[in-house]
Amino acid sequence: MLYWIQSKQKVGACAMMEFLYFPEDKSAYIPAVLTLIIFTVLAFMFFRWMNNISKREQQSIEERFPEEMNVQESKPSRQDS
Repeated sequence: MLYWIQSKQKVGACAMMEFLYFPEDKSAYIPAVLTLIIFTVLAFMFFRWMNNISKREQQSIEERFPEEMNVQESKPSRQDS
């Protein structure tokens, strides 16, 4: 790697590029892409699962305490003149 030295300090781009590795054989990217796809799908499924749980809990709360839910809905909104 080339390092440019200017007053005993490494200059910008050369100092930051030493950790990057781009393989010649592009098949090395396949496991990374598969892992990315798997975790993206799992994250989406987890999000949907939590959404469904939240909706079920909201419905059960509305069924248990209908009078409290109606009171909040029927409150008039405050309007400033």
